[in-house]
Amino acid sequence: MLINILAIGDVVGQSGLDILAEKLHVVQKFNQISFTIINGENAAANGITPGQAEFLFDIGADVITLGNHTWGKREIAPFLDDCQYILRPSNFATQVPGRGWGVFETEFGNVCVVNLIGRHGLPDGSENPFIEADRILKKLDTNIVLVDFHAEATSEKLAMAYYLDGRVSAVWGTHTHVQTSDCRVFSGGMGYITDLGMTGPCESVIGVKPEQPISRFLGNPPTRFEAADGAAKIEGAVFEIDAETGKCVGVEAIRIT
Repeated sequence: MLINILAIGDVVGQSGLDILAEKLHVVQKFNQISFTIINGENAAANGITPGQAEFLFDIGADVITLGNHTWGKREIAPFLDDCQYILRPSNFATQVPGRGWGVFETEFGNVCVVNLIGRHGLPDGSENPFIEADRILKKLDTNIVLVDFHAEATSEKLAMAYYLDGRVSAVWGTHTHVQTSDCRVFSGGMGYITDLGMTGPCESVIGVKPEQPISRFLGNPPTRFEAADGAAKIEGAVFEIDAETGKCVGVEAIRIT
């Protein structure tokens, strides 16, 4: 049995939420999606609120993943403990709220979703994501394993892909907000894309009002980034997976504006 998994790139601001409310069900129906994972760590521009998480679940997300802006809205902390369907990076320090992976029951069998964060170019404090992936995989007896690797460096993402090929169904990158053109199925049957891209304002610098990063690059004092307004896009990828073997047989990037 072949099933389609939809992974949606980092949702940025209200425009990202709005376009998902308008278009997500259309994307799911057109691509015959069986399971949807959305990276929501920038839904509030920096972080996500419990209300925004509930909104994403209401419009069709099965699981929400996060990243380095997990704590951008402190009110999310108790929600991470209470809701098993939202994941923060598993290689965060063990004492922080929430969980980094979960196994979810579906009509086509159990699905494991793992959220990891890279260490190259991101704030210190996380454990080694490669070792954390090994720890998780040793605990699993699940055919379908999906990994959101929230990382800055394309080299770190690609290294993780080679490391996990043959052991998981799919690895996709998030965080950089720029969709890459390297969808592929590895020799061990693992689907991959270096970065899903971004779901949010088209006229922006990775979701932010352009004048703000321009000012920072000119050397001016930094200001807190704000999500841009205006027309938005949805970016992500569809992974076609054999539910019996957990192997990926096809990957296609998507972009809807």
